[in-house]
Amino acid sequence: MQNKNHLNLLEMKTLLTFFTLFLTCSVVAQDLHQAHSANDFLNSIGVNSAIYRRAESVDRTIECINYLGARWIRTDESWHTDEQVEHIKRLHNATGVKISTSLGSGGSNIEQLIVGSKRIAELGVLLAIEGNNEPNNWGITYKEEKGGRDGSWVAVARLHRDLYNAVKSDPTLKSYPVWATTETGAMVDNVGMQYIEVPKDDMAVKEEFRGVRFADVANCHNYFIHPSWAPPQNNQTWLSANPTSAAKGDHLYGNYGSTWLKKHKGYTEEQLIKIPRVTTETGATISGALTEDMQGKMYLSCYLSQFAQGWSHTAMYIMRDRSDEAGNQSFGFFDKDYRPRKAAHYLHNMTTILADKSSPKRLKPLNYTIEGQTDVVHDLLLQKSDGSYMLIVWGEYYANGKQEVVLQLKRKYNIKAYNPILGTNPLCEGKMDNILLEVTDYPHIIEIK
Repeated sequence: MQNKNHLNLLEMKTLLTFFTLFLTCSVVAQDLHQAHSANDFLNSIGVNSAIYRRAESVDRTIECINYLGARWIRTDESWHTDEQVEHIKRLHNATGVKISTSLGSGGSNIEQLIVGSKRIAELGVLLAIEGNNEPNNWGITYKEEKGGRDGSWVAVARLHRDLYNAVKSDPTLKSYPVWATTETGAMVDNVGMQYIEVPKDDMAVKEEFRGVRFADVANCHNYFIHPSWAPPQNNQTWLSANPTSAAKGDHLYGNYGSTWLKKHKGYTEEQLIKIPRVTTETGATISGALTEDMQGKMYLSCYLSQFAQGWSHTAMYIMRDRSDEAGNQSFGFFDKDYRPRKAAHYLHNMTTILADKSSPKRLKPLNYTIEGQTDVVHDLLLQKSDGSYMLIVWGEYYANGKQEVVLQLKRKYNIKAYNPILGTNPLCEGKMDNILLEVTDYPHIIEIK
């Protein structure tokens, strides 16, 4: 009897020890955060620019890109002439910036886009090849057939099917990603463009397009300011970047999940979280409650929110205000006279603090907790090529509120805390295992070594 009781006691102790270890491991796992490459985040930061057209000059574009620290430019041109290629070569040599080529607004000349893209690829400058820009607004004519706007989208679908096949059959271009057309949520008839690759068994899609591959990457113009999502709102950019039906504004779900115009069904919410995606336009004009300061903070928040929620590339509209259109649109990091706005200074500061040229050989996790974190306080853990961590904690309290949080580390590290709104020098530094942060509407950047 004693032996039996003794064995039961051992079993109970073993179970208790196992249970304690399980709880400890669970807590540690919850605090363990996987780092992303700081270089990958910097590579995600893009702008829209005409580069050398529309009253812009290559020299001024070089100045702007170098100041901002942006890594890629999205335009609506294919660069097939010698003069155009020379402009892009100069730009890349001076900045290292990459370029995405495009069919543009209303364009349908696949051959010209292929020729231009190959020339850019041979310079080592090509990032991706994009389809049409917003065929819901501009429409297209392809092989004498009109498509887009409020009519049939059959011609648009045929154009993009043929563009994808042309790129993938070209020896020079086949390894480059094709980004989808934008505003597929406006599709009238169901030609399947709410998919990157149309499932063969989706009987709601026109038969001609079942099984067709349109692109490698989904592409949105999920502006974080929208008639249905007017500023200022808490989580203004975070919810626009959300890949599910919880998003606000013109979002991924409304273009690839259930189209916003005709409710054509596409990917499930679980699939949407996983599909590769980019944003080739987003931004905001200065007006009313949305001040120049708020615009600048939202631009930083937008880049962070997009990357943290799975968008590999984001291009803000626009680098410099248009001077060949009526009025000063105030989207730009720079006004039409190239005066930098606060957005330019804030982005310059953030990219300077995070500056890196390569990725670590192995990304390592970091144990930390953010005590007091709410759903308006976000964090993104980056790692530089030298192994140091850059933890970004930011709030989106644009309508109201603020929150004090404590960043708690598992041991003492050498810490430097930066505020990119104020500059590029650390505000405090020392060896510590925790730091108190007041989170409002801008990012804190914490270097951890």
